[in-house]
Amino acid sequence: MNFKVKDLDIASGGIMVVVVNQEDAINLDLHHGDRVGIIYGKKHAHVIIDIAESKKTIPLGEIGLFEEVLDHLGVKKGKKVKLVLEEKPISVHYIKEKLKGKKLEAYKIHEIVKDIVAGRLSNIELTYFVAGSFARKLSSKETVALTKAMIDTGETLKVRSKIIVDKHCTGGVAGNRTTMIVVPIIAAAGLKMPKTSSRAITSPAGTADTMEVLTPVNTSKERMEKIVSNINGCIMWGGAMNLAPADDKIIKVERPLRIDAEGQMLASILAKKGSVGATHVLIDIPIGKETKIHNLRKAKHLGKRFVDIGKKLGMKVNYMTSNGNEPIGNGIGPALEAKDVLKVLQRSDSRPFDLERKSVMMAGRILEMAGKCNKGKGIELAQSILDSGKAGQKMKEIIKAQGGKIVKSSDIRVGRETYDLVADKSGKIKDIENHIISNVARFAGAPADKGAGLYLHVHEGDKVKKGDKILTIHADSKEKLKFAKKVLFSNKGVLIK
Repeated sequence: MNFKVKDLDIASGGIMVVVVNQEDAINLDLHHGDRVGIIYGKKHAHVIIDIAESKKTIPLGEIGLFEEVLDHLGVKKGKKVKLVLEEKPISVHYIKEKLKGKKLEAYKIHEIVKDIVAGRLSNIELTYFVAGSFARKLSSKETVALTKAMIDTGETLKVRSKIIVDKHCTGGVAGNRTTMIVVPIIAAAGLKMPKTSSRAITSPAGTADTMEVLTPVNTSKERMEKIVSNINGCIMWGGAMNLAPADDKIIKVERPLRIDAEGQMLASILAKKGSVGATHVLIDIPIGKETKIHNLRKAKHLGKRFVDIGKKLGMKVNYMTSNGNEPIGNGIGPALEAKDVLKVLQRSDSRPFDLERKSVMMAGRILEMAGKCNKGKGIELAQSILDSGKAGQKMKEIIKAQGGKIVKSSDIRVGRETYDLVADKSGKIKDIENHIISNVARFAGAPADKGAGLYLHVHEGDKVKKGDKILTIHADSKEKLKFAKKVLFSNKGVLIK
């Protein structure tokens, strides 16, 4: 049956969806969630049906197309398309098998992932796959198959080098902008490090948000390949490229359910690494009361699984544990974190030494893994590259190659509206809550307002006198500063004893 196209001017967020009038649906025996094919010329889209009761919303004989379907078909409103009936994809049957506790063969997992990427699975079906993988834990074989399928169904970076290094942090620590220091150290040492990073979701800044203060982070795969070939490293936003696209769709389902299945987390992280061609990967697992991993036993278990899965994928994976009980660095928020990074790279006397120490430790481990120095000599080599100014110079090259202008840390603008929290008594800083500090920074406007956030003047273990500055909130408006102060006052984010 032919239908006239109506542009709904709405995106589904990935799933291919069309809407027909209720009477047309009855005539064709269509129900909500049914599969149909939409044909326009030589193009074909596999879509899911939604039904409109109002003729005003979708008139008889018309079909409402979401943006994903319009883009896929290249069709404009008013044009005619053909609707044909289709069966449910076989991947739905495989999802049912997983729900029943069966171990899935690699080809079944590949079929599921292929349909996720193509938008052929409804949100409900995708949710069942995520829930099934959580309740019926993925085996090592299934995790390897899921990782490979995620890589195979997206684009992959082609960088000509026998060794390509990468890193990942399992998260939960405010600040912690180590990537922007590690990449220039590693690149200055002559290793290839094509780093793709994320934007903030629930935190005040992601690495991509912070790097964007200094230079553009959106690019094509081809341009990224050229930059890495020329200067060894880059720091780009992964969402701008089609690298392991199934991962982003799975994460969208996991987030509202607050599900973090171990197998899917391993596959998610290693698929991103595999898609850039990484041969050597360092995983940082922060341990703390507010991080994903709360104790050393669980950290070791997760680390060993990373090593095992990585080996089966042909990657050399090492892991390290780190202190995740308080923020790393002084700045929290894109611009404030960027200032921290440049202070370290430009060897400022006021640089955050905790951020420097952790970055050097990570870079040292990577240098040892990649054979750039003997075991136990990595930290020394990484520190010498940083102290010599070579890492700072390499960061300038990266900023310029990505289209940015070279700046000093003092040139970076931060929120003009400020509030200083001072110590109400003398003592020692006992505790700094990552979650509360992050919330204060977000209410101040981060990450949308690049200059918003807060600056920590102290860290755990520091001694303070009554009246000393503890932290400074930065916001672009008095209203947002007011919101941030309210969050700060209603939660004890810093404890003095």
